[in-house]
Amino acid sequence: MDETPHILIVDDHRDIRDLLARYLAKQGFRASVADSAAAARKAMQAGKIDLVVLDIMMPGEDGLSLTRSIRENEDIPVILLTAMGEETDRIVGLEVGADDYLSKPFNPRELLARIKAVLRRARTLPRTRDTGKGRLLFDRWILDLGRRELVDENGVAVALSSGEFRLLAALLERPGMVLTRDQLLDLTRGRSAQPFDRSIDNQISRLRKKIERDPRRPELIKTAWGDGYSFAGEVSET
Repeated sequence: MDETPHILIVDDHRDIRDLLARYLAKQGFRASVADSAAAARKAMQAGKIDLVVLDIMMPGEDGLSLTRSIRENEDIPVILLTAMGEETDRIVGLEVGADDYLSKPFNPRELLARIKAVLRRARTLPRTRDTGKGRLLFDRWILDLGRRELVDENGVAVALSSGEFRLLAALLERPGMVLTRDQLLDLTRGRSAQPFDRSIDNQISRLRKKIERDPRRPELIKTAWGDGYSFAGEVSET
């Protein structure tokens, strides 16, 4: 079986996608190209893709919409290509699930380095059980993965931000595992360029206020001092 990483390049500019495809092929990768979101979906359905390099600005469905769709249905890493100076696109891209971003124009060697880094992180993430789009039951709560909704034992929904939802799902899918902040950043697809990002700590604090009986003495989301966090409660599927 060919284990060479397969990269999908999605860009409506033929010169860019063909240049990148040739460059990555010379670096030992398999490379496929697509000129639109629709073509990208067909490529992902046709064979295993290990990472998508995706331009944000495309006619029709743009890269942000496709990134959101990929994250909801697949576990394929995404690196976004953004226009120079478009900080809003970068922020939104990370919020909807991109793993990294690169501003145009860029050096192909920098893209290569980012591809290798994202693939390396993806390979080292702890494996999860296959929960599909079902529901996870814990304590007095139900997290509906399909509807992306948290409800209590009385069926009352509790509002979660997209980041809080992804963080809670990542913990519930790996009960008992201690996950570092870096791993949680990767699993929640909200990694920024800052190596000591404390956003995970802030999201953990907000989650505890919503699901713990006493947030000051958490029984569900435990802190592993110096390491990260783990989910200590019982989790079942329905």
